[in-house]
Amino acid sequence: MKPFILVCDGMDKDVFTSLQAVSDFDVHPEPKNSQDAIAELLPKANALVIRSATKVTADTLEKAPNLKLVIRAGEGTDNIDKAACASKGVKVANTPGANNNSAAEHAIALMMTVLRNTAAANQTMKNGGWDKSKYTGLELANKKVGIVGFGRIGQIVAKRLQGFEPEIHFFDPFMEKSDIPNTHKANTLEDIFSTCDVITLHTPLMDKTKGMITEELLKKMHSNAILVNASRGGIVDETALEKVLKEKTIRGAGFDVFATEPLEENSPLRKLENLILTPHLGAGTEEAQIRVGEMAAHQLKEFFLNNNLLNEVKA
Repeated sequence: MKPFILVCDGMDKDVFTSLQAVSDFDVHPEPKNSQDAIAELLPKANALVIRSATKVTADTLEKAPNLKLVIRAGEGTDNIDKAACASKGVKVANTPGANNNSAAEHAIALMMTVLRNTAAANQTMKNGGWDKSKYTGLELANKKVGIVGFGRIGQIVAKRLQGFEPEIHFFDPFMEKSDIPNTHKANTLEDIFSTCDVITLHTPLMDKTKGMITEELLKKMHSNAILVNASRGGIVDETALEKVLKEKTIRGAGFDVFATEPLEENSPLRKLENLILTPHLGAGTEEAQIRVGEMAAHQLKEFFLNNNLLNEVKA
């Protein structure tokens, strides 16, 4: 029997077609599956390729007795119950680095959108208005930028920002120093939140980081400061975020990720004028999707054809 490969959350069309052409695999069925279709096909699946939409839980594994491999087409694996996978002998892998540049660029796009009010100004223009004075913004140049989490993506953000000549401060317990010009290690999160004009989050979601950005931290920000999160939902206390934005304790925020995704239709976050929202677009570039898809396809071939597991993620 050929390995049954279930692509759950889409893949670049050309990469998907190329994977379908591998005679050793049964790749099913379309570039985009509904969650209902996925549930029906789980009993046949030997491998799942997922992004952020599909959750692999203990219940998922019970419905997939033939599953051997889960590949997260991306880097974060918080939507996979890795301990449950380990207990069932199911291997977990990701595609590290494939979408790092896209995520970093999106964080910077959110910064600029919040600072310059471009989204609101665009909507006003579409509605026939011309409100120049209402949308006076702030420059990014020469600002103090705080980067929380200074791994691969955080460092790309720092590099891409160099042309704005900022003073960059980073907080990361695993990084002692940086070779990137004009970067300084902060001793505490409090230092970042109390001194920086722009704060951008780039940490994984785990027990230590869940709810890490509290109301107490947010209230340390000054009134013209902004917060950007293009990393993982759940890192920020969203109730506290709503409060400081509604009270205009801070200038604004730009969020691409949320504790619950998709964001609830009636979420109070949707009503905040000083909060820019995007639907988890960090990896949403054509270039990133090609890289992610090619890496996942290569991992499938190595695992099933050469008995070689690449980029394993353990519980």
